[in-house]
Amino acid sequence: MAKRAFTIDTGKEKLEVEGHEHKNVAVKYLMKRRRSLLSTRDPKKVEALFSDLPHHIAIIGKQLTKSYDVKWERTGTEEFAGARFTFTITEV
Repeated sequence: MAKRAFTIDTGKEKLEVEGHEHKNVAVKYLMKRRRSLLSTRDPKKVEALFSDLPHHIAIIGKQLTKSYDVKWERTGTEEFAGARFTFTITEV
């Protein structure tokens, strides 16, 4: 299966990326945002990054657009209890 072009729309910015499926593209983007939070040591910068995380994301393909709601948690309570900055993604 070949990679296709997608556009990620977070409301503040639009990014051109490549991927296989809409949801996989969304998860990959959100994991990059999560890694930047985990690797930051300054508490003030962590607060700024956490408040700037997207809560709604749209993945735009050539023919289909899928929207997702993202629920962020500081410490995981659902699937990965104890993990920091977990997220749950649901399709709208």
